[in-house]
Amino acid sequence: MRYLTTLIFLVACQAVIGGVHAVKFVNNRGSYLVTDTDKTSSPKKRSLSVGASYGTDASFFGRTSPQRYPYLTSDVIYNGKSGLFAYGSMWKVFNSPPTIDEFDLGAGYSYKFNKDIKGSVSYTHFFFSDSARVIKSASSNDINIKNSFDWHLLKSTITMDYLYGQSNDFFLTIGHSHYFESNFNIFDDKDYITFEPSFNVILGTQNFVENFSYKHDFFFDHDDPSKPPPNGKPVYPNDYAEKNTEFNVLDYYFRLPISYNRPHYTIEASYKYSIPVNVQGSLFNSNESFFNLTFYYLFY
Repeated sequence: MRYLTTLIFLVACQAVIGGVHAVKFVNNRGSYLVTDTDKTSSPKKRSLSVGASYGTDASFFGRTSPQRYPYLTSDVIYNGKSGLFAYGSMWKVFNSPPTIDEFDLGAGYSYKFNKDIKGSVSYTHFFFSDSARVIKSASSNDINIKNSFDWHLLKSTITMDYLYGQSNDFFLTIGHSHYFESNFNIFDDKDYITFEPSFNVILGTQNFVENFSYKHDFFFDHDDPSKPPPNGKPVYPNDYAEKNTEFNVLDYYFRLPISYNRPHYTIEASYKYSIPVNVQGSLFNSNESFFNLTFYYLFY
């Protein structure tokens, strides 16, 4: 059962999320399929989990599209005895033309240095519909390395993501959290409640913003192409290109997931408040609240 509360999907995916890296609970990349090594080491037995998740807006390393895009995902994750895992997920983004916007496949390995230091390394490939409008469609590959350190009072996580494809970016996500588990039951002695509030900061480059803006023509106001940016100073794509290569803080966010757990399944509701900074391009992202609902069933 404890495996079930260890899955993340991204968080994402953070993430890459949007950064990424196998339950899918939402991470900084928005929503990513990854193994959550914060709570588990290599599984003692093989397991297969399937799940579904709904989110109010697709976020990718602290960035969102100009239009809000709620989404629905379905996922499957296999964990082997050795620590190897493989996963796949399918995305449907509402308000977007494709029937299926994205399909992801990935694999990785989870490891444990000792009871307090754990980690994972994984690779994910993203397949996007040509008409997909989500901002992460500018990248098609992610290499993720994640390590967690349990200080007992707090748990610290450092995640590194290298994304490449139509654009290349590097992200570093640092998070601090504390895990709480109820000492009471709701319906019988086989269930319990968990929650793990966390504060996170995402640093990185944002070449994906330039690529996304070019592809969808977001550099100019569609109603009035001659209209300058909000600050009144004309800004051209070349200016974006230079600034997007800089390694800066991209986002601060607070996340509060609350989960109901039973031996074979978990239901999680989560709230995230995001404060994007150093926003480039014409996205003009601002502070935003995100809500997610996730269900996972575990076979073993």
